[in-house]
Amino acid sequence: MARRRPKGRPVNGILLLDKPIGLTSNAALQQVKRLFKAAKAGHTGNLDPLASGLLPLCFGEATKFSGFLLDSDKRYLATCQLGVTTTSADAEGEVLERKPVGDYSRAEVEAILARFLGEIEQIPPMHSAIKVNGQPLYKLAHQGKEIERQPRRITIHRLELVSLEGDQMVLEVHCSKGTYVRTLAEDIGHQLGCGAHLSALRRTAAGPFSVADAVTLSELEQRAENGDLAALDRALLPVEAALDDWPELVLTDNTAYYLRQGQAVQITRAPTSGLVRLFVGDEHRFIGVGRILGDGRVAPQRLVSGAG
Repeated sequence: MARRRPKGRPVNGILLLDKPIGLTSNAALQQVKRLFKAAKAGHTGNLDPLASGLLPLCFGEATKFSGFLLDSDKRYLATCQLGVTTTSADAEGEVLERKPVGDYSRAEVEAILARFLGEIEQIPPMHSAIKVNGQPLYKLAHQGKEIERQPRRITIHRLELVSLEGDQMVLEVHCSKGTYVRTLAEDIGHQLGCGAHLSALRRTAAGPFSVADAVTLSELEQRAENGDLAALDRALLPVEAALDDWPELVLTDNTAYYLRQGQAVQITRAPTSGLVRLFVGDEHRFIGVGRILGDGRVAPQRLVSGAG
Protein backbone atom coordinates (compact mmCIF):
# COMPACT_ATOMS: atom_id res chain seq x y z
CA MET A 1 0.00 0.00 0.00
CA ALA A 2 1.44 3.36 -1.03
CA ARG A 3 2.24 5.82 1.73
CA ARG A 4 -0.04 8.82 1.82
CA ARG A 5 1.82 12.03 1.11
CA PRO A 6 1.33 14.77 3.69
CA LYS A 7 -0.83 17.64 2.54
CA GLY A 8 0.92 20.97 2.23
CA ARG A 9 4.28 22.20 1.07
CA PRO A 10 7.68 21.30 2.53
CA VAL A 11 8.54 24.15 4.90
CA ASN A 12 11.70 23.93 7.04
CA GLY A 13 12.70 26.30 9.83
CA ILE A 14 11.70 27.82 13.15
CA LEU A 15 9.11 30.53 13.66
CA LEU A 16 9.12 32.63 16.82
CA LEU A 17 5.45 33.32 17.53
CA ASP A 18 4.20 35.86 20.08
CA LYS A 19 1.16 33.85 21.16
CA PRO A 20 -1.87 35.90 22.19
CA ILE A 21 -3.89 35.32 25.37
CA GLY A 22 -6.89 33.04 24.89
CA LEU A 23 -5.39 30.54 22.45
CA THR A 24 -4.02 27.11 23.32
CA SER A 25 -0.56 26.37 21.97
CA ASN A 26 -2.01 23.78 19.60
CA ALA A 27 -4.68 26.16 18.29
CA ALA A 28 -1.99 28.76 17.60
CA LEU A 29 0.14 26.13 15.87
CA GLN A 30 -2.71 24.99 13.63
CA GLN A 31 -3.53 28.58 12.60
CA VAL A 32 0.08 29.29 11.67
CA LYS A 33 0.48 25.95 9.90
CA ARG A 34 -2.56 26.78 7.73
CA LEU A 35 -1.16 30.22 6.88
CA PHE A 36 2.12 28.67 5.75
CA LYS A 37 0.32 25.79 3.98
CA ALA A 38 2.96 23.63 5.68
CA ALA A 39 3.00 19.84 5.54
CA LYS A 40 4.55 19.35 8.98
CA ALA A 41 4.82 21.51 12.09
CA GLY A 42 4.95 21.23 15.87
CA HIS A 43 5.35 23.46 18.92
CA THR A 44 7.99 23.23 21.62
CA GLY A 45 5.96 22.93 24.82
CA ASN A 46 2.61 24.20 26.01
CA LEU A 47 1.92 27.81 26.88
CA ASP A 48 -1.43 28.01 28.69
CA PRO A 49 -4.33 29.95 27.12
CA LEU A 50 -4.01 32.42 30.03
CA ALA A 51 -0.42 33.16 29.00
CA SER A 52 1.02 35.18 26.13
CA GLY A 53 4.49 35.40 24.70
CA LEU A 54 7.14 33.35 23.01
CA LEU A 55 6.11 30.06 21.44
CA PRO A 56 8.74 28.67 19.05
CA LEU A 57 7.13 26.63 16.24
CA CYS A 58 9.16 24.07 14.30
CA PHE A 59 8.47 23.27 10.65
CA GLY A 60 9.61 20.23 8.67
CA GLU A 61 13.18 19.20 9.49
CA ALA A 62 13.21 21.51 12.52
CA THR A 63 10.70 19.20 14.28
CA LYS A 64 13.57 16.72 14.72
CA PHE A 65 15.20 19.19 17.10
CA SER A 66 12.10 20.48 18.93
CA GLY A 67 12.90 18.25 21.90
CA PHE A 68 16.04 20.27 22.59
CA LEU A 69 13.92 23.44 22.86
CA LEU A 70 11.40 21.62 25.03
CA ASP A 71 14.24 20.82 27.46
CA SER A 72 15.61 24.38 27.49
CA ASP A 73 15.30 27.01 30.22
CA LYS A 74 12.46 29.52 30.03
CA ARG A 75 11.99 33.13 31.19
CA TYR A 76 8.69 34.70 32.24
CA LEU A 77 7.14 37.91 33.48
CA ALA A 78 4.59 36.79 36.07
CA THR A 79 1.89 38.90 37.72
CA CYS A 80 0.64 37.57 41.05
CA GLN A 81 -2.62 38.56 42.73
CA LEU A 82 -1.91 38.55 46.45
CA GLY A 83 -4.57 37.73 49.04
CA VAL A 84 -6.59 35.34 46.84
CA THR A 85 -6.05 31.61 46.31
CA THR A 86 -7.88 29.68 43.59
CA THR A 87 -8.54 26.04 42.71
CA SER A 88 -6.15 26.14 39.75
CA ALA A 89 -3.58 28.58 41.21
CA ASP A 90 -4.38 30.97 38.35
CA ALA A 91 -7.13 33.41 37.34
CA GLU A 92 -9.23 30.71 35.64
CA GLY A 93 -9.95 28.83 38.87
CA GLU A 94 -12.64 29.35 41.47
CA VAL A 95 -11.76 31.41 44.53
CA LEU A 96 -10.88 29.25 47.52
CA GLU A 97 -9.93 31.85 50.11
CA ARG A 98 -9.38 35.56 50.57
CA LYS A 99 -6.97 37.00 53.12
CA PRO A 100 -5.82 40.51 53.91
CA VAL A 101 -2.55 41.53 52.26
CA GLY A 102 0.10 42.85 54.61
CA ASP A 103 2.11 46.01 54.09
CA TYR A 104 5.18 44.06 52.95
CA SER A 105 8.45 45.86 52.42
CA ARG A 106 10.54 45.09 49.36
CA ALA A 107 13.18 43.54 51.61
CA GLU A 108 10.62 41.20 53.21
CA VAL A 109 9.39 39.97 49.83
CA GLU A 110 12.90 39.53 48.45
CA ALA A 111 13.83 37.45 51.51
CA ILE A 112 10.89 35.14 50.73
CA LEU A 113 11.84 34.93 47.05
CA ALA A 114 15.40 33.92 47.95
CA ARG A 115 14.01 30.71 49.52
CA PHE A 116 12.92 29.52 46.07
CA LEU A 117 16.25 30.01 44.28
CA GLY A 118 18.27 27.03 43.10
CA GLU A 119 17.10 23.43 42.88
CA ILE A 120 13.78 22.97 44.67
CA GLU A 121 10.91 20.49 44.77
CA GLN A 122 7.57 21.48 43.31
CA ILE A 123 4.28 19.59 43.46
CA PRO A 124 2.53 19.84 40.06
CA PRO A 125 -0.96 21.36 40.16
CA MET A 126 -4.06 19.23 39.63
CA HIS A 127 -4.94 21.47 36.68
CA SER A 128 -2.06 20.21 34.52
CA ALA A 129 -1.55 17.85 31.59
CA ILE A 130 0.56 15.41 33.60
CA LYS A 131 -0.89 11.92 33.29
CA VAL A 132 -1.49 9.51 36.16
CA ASN A 133 -2.49 5.98 35.05
CA GLY A 134 -3.05 7.38 31.57
CA GLN A 135 -5.46 10.10 32.75
CA PRO A 136 -4.50 13.81 32.56
CA LEU A 137 -4.68 15.46 35.97
CA TYR A 138 -6.82 18.34 34.68
CA LYS A 139 -9.59 15.89 33.70
CA LEU A 140 -9.63 14.50 37.23
CA ALA A 141 -9.64 18.06 38.58
CA HIS A 142 -12.68 18.92 36.45
CA GLN A 143 -14.42 15.92 38.03
CA GLY A 144 -13.72 17.39 41.45
CA LYS A 145 -11.10 14.78 42.26
CA GLU A 146 -7.70 15.41 43.80
CA ILE A 147 -4.99 12.77 43.99
CA GLU A 148 -1.55 12.69 45.53
CA ARG A 149 1.16 14.01 43.19
CA GLN A 150 4.85 13.27 43.48
CA PRO A 151 7.08 16.35 43.82
CA ARG A 152 9.37 17.19 40.90
CA ARG A 153 12.83 18.68 41.07
CA ILE A 154 13.12 21.95 39.18
CA THR A 155 15.63 24.80 39.17
CA ILE A 156 14.87 28.48 39.65
CA HIS A 157 17.91 30.29 38.26
CA ARG A 158 16.60 33.81 38.88
CA LEU A 159 13.59 35.25 40.71
CA GLU A 160 13.48 39.04 40.74
CA LEU A 161 10.84 41.35 42.18
CA VAL A 162 9.94 43.78 39.40
CA SER A 163 7.21 45.66 41.25
CA LEU A 164 4.98 45.47 44.32
CA GLU A 165 1.95 47.74 44.37
CA GLY A 166 -0.82 46.94 46.81
CA ASP A 167 -2.01 43.40 46.10
CA GLN A 168 -0.20 43.13 42.73
CA MET A 169 3.28 41.63 42.57
CA VAL A 170 5.24 41.28 39.32
CA LEU A 171 8.14 38.83 39.14
CA GLU A 172 10.79 38.01 36.58
CA VAL A 173 11.39 34.26 36.52
CA HIS A 174 14.22 32.29 34.89
CA CYS A 175 13.57 28.59 35.38
CA SER A 176 14.24 25.08 34.14
CA LYS A 177 11.84 23.01 32.06
CA GLY A 178 8.90 21.53 33.97
CA THR A 179 8.42 24.57 36.20
CA TYR A 180 4.82 25.57 36.92
CA VAL A 181 4.90 29.33 37.46
CA ARG A 182 1.36 29.33 38.90
CA THR A 183 2.47 26.83 41.54
CA LEU A 184 5.46 29.06 42.24
CA ALA A 185 3.11 32.06 42.68
CA GLU A 186 0.87 30.04 45.01
CA ASP A 187 3.82 28.83 47.09
CA ILE A 188 5.23 32.36 47.40
CA GLY A 189 1.81 33.59 48.54
CA HIS A 190 1.72 30.85 51.15
CA GLN A 191 5.15 31.91 52.46
CA LEU A 192 3.98 35.53 52.62
CA GLY A 193 0.99 34.38 54.66
CA CYS A 194 -1.69 35.99 52.50
CA GLY A 195 -1.97 33.48 49.67
CA ALA A 196 -1.71 34.29 45.95
CA HIS A 197 -2.54 33.14 42.46
CA LEU A 198 -1.09 33.83 39.02
CA SER A 199 -3.18 36.52 37.33
CA ALA A 200 -1.07 37.06 34.18
CA LEU A 201 1.92 35.38 32.55
CA ARG A 202 4.13 36.31 29.60
CA ARG A 203 6.96 34.10 28.34
CA THR A 204 9.84 36.34 27.36
CA ALA A 205 12.46 33.77 26.36
CA ALA A 206 12.96 30.08 25.60
CA GLY A 207 16.42 28.63 25.11
CA PRO A 208 18.38 31.01 22.84
CA PHE A 209 15.23 32.84 21.65
CA SER A 210 13.63 36.11 22.85
CA VAL A 211 10.07 37.35 22.44
CA ALA A 212 11.58 40.61 21.16
CA ASP A 213 12.30 38.76 17.90
CA ALA A 214 8.86 37.12 17.65
CA VAL A 215 6.03 37.90 15.23
CA THR A 216 2.32 38.08 16.07
CA LEU A 217 -0.52 36.16 14.47
CA SER A 218 -1.94 39.36 13.01
CA GLU A 219 1.43 40.15 11.38
CA LEU A 220 1.50 36.70 9.80
CA GLU A 221 -2.10 37.07 8.62
CA GLN A 222 -1.21 40.38 6.95
CA ARG A 223 1.72 38.73 5.14
CA ALA A 224 -0.55 35.90 3.98
CA GLU A 225 -3.36 38.16 2.74
CA ASN A 226 -2.09 38.43 -0.82
CA GLY A 227 -0.97 34.81 -0.95
CA ASP A 228 2.71 35.73 -0.86
CA LEU A 229 4.16 32.66 0.85
CA ALA A 230 7.69 34.01 0.36
CA ALA A 231 6.81 36.89 2.73
CA LEU A 232 5.84 34.33 5.36
CA ASP A 233 8.95 32.24 4.78
CA ARG A 234 11.15 35.28 5.46
CA ALA A 235 9.96 35.11 9.08
CA LEU A 236 11.56 31.67 9.50
CA LEU A 237 14.87 31.07 11.23
CA PRO A 238 17.14 28.26 9.98
CA VAL A 239 16.70 24.81 11.51
CA GLU A 240 20.00 25.05 13.43
CA ALA A 241 18.94 28.26 15.20
CA ALA A 242 17.55 26.15 18.05
CA LEU A 243 21.09 25.05 18.85
CA ASP A 244 22.90 28.38 18.53
CA ASP A 245 24.59 28.13 21.92
CA TRP A 246 26.09 24.67 21.19
CA PRO A 247 29.66 24.06 20.03
CA GLU A 248 30.01 23.34 16.29
CA LEU A 249 32.18 21.09 14.17
CA VAL A 250 32.83 21.51 10.44
CA LEU A 251 33.23 18.23 8.55
CA THR A 252 34.63 17.43 5.14
CA ASP A 253 32.27 15.92 2.57
CA ASN A 254 34.04 12.58 2.98
CA THR A 255 33.70 12.52 6.78
CA ALA A 256 30.07 13.60 6.56
CA TYR A 257 29.37 10.70 4.17
CA TYR A 258 30.50 8.11 6.74
CA LEU A 259 28.64 9.86 9.53
CA ARG A 260 25.50 9.73 7.40
CA GLN A 261 25.95 5.95 7.13
CA GLY A 262 25.68 5.78 10.93
CA GLN A 263 29.41 5.49 11.59
CA ALA A 264 31.28 7.37 14.30
CA VAL A 265 34.12 9.47 12.90
CA GLN A 266 37.32 10.99 14.24
CA ILE A 267 37.46 14.78 14.04
CA THR A 268 40.36 16.91 15.23
CA ARG A 269 39.75 19.67 17.77
CA ALA A 270 36.39 18.20 18.82
CA PRO A 271 35.05 18.81 22.36
CA THR A 272 35.65 15.99 24.82
CA SER A 273 31.99 15.33 25.64
CA GLY A 274 28.40 16.36 24.98
CA LEU A 275 26.39 17.23 21.89
CA VAL A 276 27.63 19.33 18.96
CA ARG A 277 26.21 20.97 15.85
CA LEU A 278 27.52 19.50 12.62
CA PHE A 279 28.23 21.48 9.44
CA VAL A 280 29.82 20.49 6.13
CA GLY A 281 32.33 22.24 3.90
CA ASP A 282 32.97 25.83 2.99
CA GLU A 283 29.24 26.44 2.44
CA HIS A 284 28.71 25.65 6.15
CA ARG A 285 25.72 23.43 5.47
CA PHE A 286 23.98 22.20 8.63
CA ILE A 287 23.50 18.42 8.68
CA GLY A 288 22.42 17.71 12.26
CA VAL A 289 23.60 16.91 15.76
CA GLY A 290 26.44 14.64 16.84
CA ARG A 291 27.41 13.11 20.17
CA ILE A 292 31.00 12.85 21.45
CA LEU A 293 31.84 9.27 22.43
CA GLY A 294 34.15 8.23 25.25
CA ASP A 295 36.99 7.55 22.79
CA GLY A 296 36.69 11.06 21.30
CA ARG A 297 34.93 10.06 18.09
CA VAL A 298 31.74 11.81 16.95
CA ALA A 299 28.62 9.70 16.43
CA PRO A 300 25.46 10.82 14.63
CA GLN A 301 22.67 11.74 17.07
CA ARG A 302 20.02 13.41 14.89
CA LEU A 303 20.55 14.28 11.22
CA VAL A 304 18.44 16.25 8.79
CA SER A 305 17.09 14.41 5.75
CA GLY A 306 19.47 14.31 2.83
CA ALA A 307 22.48 15.20 5.03
CA GLY A 308 25.67 13.77 3.77
